Amino acid sequence: MKIGIDISQTAYQGTGVANYLKKLVEHMIAVDHENEYVLFFSSLRGSIDQRFVKGLTGSRVTLKTYKLPPSFLSLLWNKLHIIPIENFVGDVDVFITSDWTEPPARKAKKVTILYDLIVYKFPEETDAGIIETQKKKLQWVKKESAKILCISEATKKDAKEILGINNERLTVIYPGFSLS
Repeated sequence: MKIGIDISQTAYQGTGVANYLKKLVEHMIAVDHENEYVLFFSSLRGSIDQRFVKGLTGSRVTLKTYKLPPSFLSLLWNKLHIIPIENFVGDVDVFITSDWTEPPARKAKKVTILYDLIVYKFPEETDAGIIETQKKKLQWVKKESAKILCISEATKKDAKEILGINNERLTVIYPGFSLS
């Protein structure tokens, strides 16, 4: 199987989203010795953490990098919902999205990481542009994601109550998990 993962959020080094995503990808690749991985990274100004990808790339892991701004990808994928992810990463069986954009897919089953629903719970504490982007993304998540990875039971509960997503599509994978 070929698994694609959007690692663009790792450009924001030191954030909870970047740390969670890095650990998840590192552990998936470390424990899975059968599948191939295609890592998608795009940022206009941000750079990829070379220490992170150095240990990952090899015969089973390919890195595809692009110099596209997140706002452009948000327009293409969240608002217009055009240009499938396969145009960037090639054919994949599964594609895992992270925090900012929700690309359409031609054939890949989509899995989405859900960190929180702050844009619904505390909109007064969030920038209006972020609220709009996240709500558009979450509309596509509800319609298209086969599985949604929640970082906590609280996020899972919010996904059920606020977004109306059924329990079978929700799985909790806590931050900071370890192989030991």
